Amino acid sequence: MTRIQDVAQLAQVSTATASRALSRPQQVAAETRERVLEAARQLGYQPNVLARSLRQGETRTLGLIVADILNPFHALLAKGVQDTAERHGYSAFLFNSDEDPQKERRALETLRGQQPQGVLIVPTSGAGRNLQTLPGLPVVELDRVSGQPNPTVTVDNLDGAMAATRHLTGLGHTRIGMVVGQQDITTATERHTGFRQALRAAGVPYDPALVRPGHHREDDGYRAALDLLSLPVAERPTALFVGNNEMTVGAVLAARELGLRIPEDLSIVGFDDSRWAQTMWPPLTVVSQPAYELGVLACDHLVGLLTRRGGVPSASLPLPATGPPAPAPARLQLPTQLIVRRSTAPPPATILPAPPAADPA
Repeated sequence: MTRIQDVAQLAQVSTATASRALSRPQQVAAETRERVLEAARQLGYQPNVLARSLRQGETRTLGLIVADILNPFHALLAKGVQDTAERHGYSAFLFNSDEDPQKERRALETLRGQQPQGVLIVPTSGAGRNLQTLPGLPVVELDRVSGQPNPTVTVDNLDGAMAATRHLTGLGHTRIGMVVGQQDITTATERHTGFRQALRAAGVPYDPALVRPGHHREDDGYRAALDLLSLPVAERPTALFVGNNEMTVGAVLAARELGLRIPEDLSIVGFDDSRWAQTMWPPLTVVSQPAYELGVLACDHLVGLLTRRGGVPSASLPLPATGPPAPAPARLQLPTQLIVRRSTAPPPATILPAPPAADPA
């Protein structure tokens, strides 16, 4: 097995310098650091992170808790976090809460035993209480907000929902249904609010009979859409705005089961983009949110907090030349983008009664 002494010998530096170049690279000159890194690559050297952590009394680990790893949005978000953690020299422990506050609490308790330096979390409705199990630990919330005084990295859900609804009203739809997420989750409440505000701005009355809860999962989205689309034709929505990727899958399946053509009989806009949304037929009109960038920004923000607190410095973050660093912003928000594809069109023409037959001559 390759030892740090072997790396030092190949790089022609002392063992202590080689160790610093790998564990605290900002303390080593750039040319020396590159020589050590190249030697480590050539020899396939893998540092014993656990042993080093025990010696230094610190870990280079972060905790990451997402709400649904099967959701492509959360999977891409997690990749953004893990790629960025690795760039900063950290490892990220990934946990999946399954939207369950109890699972979230167990994940946090497990993390406490791992002694992470910080936590990134997509909070469930119970996160406000659960995060109290890790007092004093830096926490960054991403995608959603728990109401706790933690930094947050989110997208502009309100504007995204308004853009989706404006698109539908601009096509002439007045009976627009919505499949909403859990109303104790901030993303869901913000998207519902944006939907209502855009209707009001377009002069379209908000009809609660056209709104169904979907609770973020495909099966719930399917049942909610099936319920709405089974209404009599005169009451049935001509368009659906669906609050997340998984529920949109369910809504499309419900429409197809009922024999409704998209977009001839029903227009659909989903919140979240994905490969399936681009490759289904017709391709889906969506509100796209930068999932990977959310993860990157949240992890960068957390590492920045650790650096400013005097934790393990990151080689990827520049150190200030003089004076104390400026405080990091507490609330970071990224924009969404409406991507119009082929799943939306003007509403079906009203079917008029047939004219009376002419009297025979």
